[in-house]
Amino acid sequence: MEKFVRKEGLVAPLDRANVDTDAIIPKQFLKSIKRTGFGPNLFDEWRYLDRGEPDADSTGRPLNKDFVLNRSRFIGATVLLARENFGCGSSREHAPWALLQFGIQTIIAPSFADIFYNNSLKNGLLLIKLDAKIVEQLFRETEANEGYRLAIDLEQQSVTTPTGETFKFDIDPHRKHCMLNGLDDIGLTLGHADEIRAFEAKHKTAQPWLF
Repeated sequence: MEKFVRKEGLVAPLDRANVDTDAIIPKQFLKSIKRTGFGPNLFDEWRYLDRGEPDADSTGRPLNKDFVLNRSRFIGATVLLARENFGCGSSREHAPWALLQFGIQTIIAPSFADIFYNNSLKNGLLLIKLDAKIVEQLFRETEANEGYRLAIDLEQQSVTTPTGETFKFDIDPHRKHCMLNGLDDIGLTLGHADEIRAFEAKHKTAQPWLF
């Protein structure tokens, strides 16, 4: 997965609490496990005025112009602001896949559903928990200032506004290490490739009948 060290991005405010994973990527799109192609169907039922279908081309579908990610001033946003309990509902890695493939790299909210939080960090989507009062301030500033951008520094665990105001956030040290170095679960395993090969060679010598 892609390394995340320091990124600056346009902010889009999704002013909804309890956004569940079926809203993030509706159930009909879960048939594929290819990890690609989910971006066009992110928030499908909110972004479009018709029903999306798997493997169908979304080009030319009627857009809901009132939905935040369809508003011209938020096109290209990489930071999503949300309210509490973002990512609740059923567990599906397709949700962080869809967000990443749409272009969202960071989500800031007061709280996240646990399973979604872990799935996201494992896939390289940075989730930042900030106090609800700070999130409310960011919502106000985003709406009041077109082109509002935030600088996210994972190494320093900080979020910095255009005026230089900085907020600190917490993250598990192991997950931080993985994101800084672009290591998913497979990447972590491959880091021990020499040890794994040595174990297999020893095991083959000791118990050749298993091979």
